Amino acid sequence: MNGVEPLLDPARCRERQARVAARMAKRSLDLVVLATPEHVQYLTGHRWDHRFAPLAALRATGEVLLVCPDKPAERPAADDVRTYEAKWRSTLRNDQREAAAAVLGDWLAGRPACRRVGVEFSACPPHVTRRLGDAVLDDIDGDLLALRRRKDADELALLERAAAAAAAMHARAREVVAPGVDELTVFSALQAAAVAECGEMLSATGNDYACGVRGGPPRPRRCLAGELYILDLGPAYRGYFADTCRTLAVDRRPTDGQLAAAERVCGALALVEQRARPGVRCREIYAEVQGWLAAAPVGSWSSHLGHGIGLSVHEAPHLNPAWDDVLAEGEVIAVEPALYDPVLRSGIRIENDYVVTATGLRNLAPIPLGLGD
Repeated sequence: MNGVEPLLDPARCRERQARVAARMAKRSLDLVVLATPEHVQYLTGHRWDHRFAPLAALRATGEVLLVCPDKPAERPAADDVRTYEAKWRSTLRNDQREAAAAVLGDWLAGRPACRRVGVEFSACPPHVTRRLGDAVLDDIDGDLLALRRRKDADELALLERAAAAAAAMHARAREVVAPGVDELTVFSALQAAAVAECGEMLSATGNDYACGVRGGPPRPRRCLAGELYILDLGPAYRGYFADTCRTLAVDRRPTDGQLAAAERVCGALALVEQRARPGVRCREIYAEVQGWLAAAPVGSWSSHLGHGIGLSVHEAPHLNPAWDDVLAEGEVIAVEPALYDPVLRSGIRIENDYVVTATGLRNLAPIPLGLGD
């Protein structure tokens, strides 16, 4: 992703800008400045990788600035597009943030002073805040994260591509996983499948590729007969994350205990599909699944049940008793019940990605559930 072509629909970005402006009006903010790549993409349609420091700014008047590294983005959802020099003779500068903030300062110098400015307290650097003079700074993180919960059509299209990449990875896993296969070989094969499906580099590769354990990165270790391989795969397409999991019996000969645990986990997933609707509290769903899995003939479970996905792999809503979120139409959630026990070598986790619709859940990527072929 070089940020030149828009990744999101500019018209949809303008709608999101209007929602941010409404929040600004309620909080009497004159300006919002965004420094994270996710939020720059969310509101302007463009994203750059970690080497660069783009900025976006939205005035209460509706005027939007986009600061790009090196060259202007094409068809951005912005009224004023400016650039900073990100490279000198092809060498990346180490003062990217300062250079981008200087452009923001020049833009602000020709406009009325701002009394209250919303910034991301989690990410806004002092290079930016120094350019805001005596303005009172308010944290805008919570507002942006709340707005991101419900996905627009252009966001959903990217999530569906990410889910398709995950499906391709799981299909490839069923071809390559076998006793004696190295985890790094599995990892490489699955990445190739996702890239082929997307037709471009991934934004991220996530999550778990270690065999015979609950999770972890791939190791120079061979898969063993009798083990279960939990493949929790989170490819990101143009910044938007899928998060899916399937469990395979390495030798395709699951034990009775493994099959019983898998049946119970699949039942938990079905329970969520039956229960989840807009307006339902996530804690209530969690409690029902907790009771269901507690009665499993083998294995135990104590982790979260799921979470929202989008520009981050974990975002609201949280199917987790540490939060008290309520499902809403348009959200996209990953649901991942599981059972673990050493006798299972080492457990079962199954995860689907769903859109919350007015009538229930829609699975973004139906993928076979079985432990074998």
